[in-house]
Amino acid sequence: MDEKDQLEARMLETLSEEKLSAEEPEEAARERLRPRYEIRITAATDPIVEETRKYRSMAEEIDGRYDDYMRRAEKATQRPDKQ
Repeated sequence: MDEKDQLEARMLETLSEEKLSAEEPEEAARERLRPRYEIRITAATDPIVEETRKYRSMAEEIDGRYDDYMRRAEKATQRPDKQ
């Protein structure tokens, strides 16, 4: 092995050691694992709608940024549930 190959091998070894020693083993293992499932929970009430109603009862909005959202939420709650 010539000098250039030895330097490259030493540099590769040094860089890999630094990367491994900088990470904690538990954190590195957690990063490698990806969740297989996504859990979604359906809420009985929409927290955004409830909070918007509370704020609107206390004060008037300058702009109507939540008007469309509130209309859609009202329509969704008025629909009969499918059985």
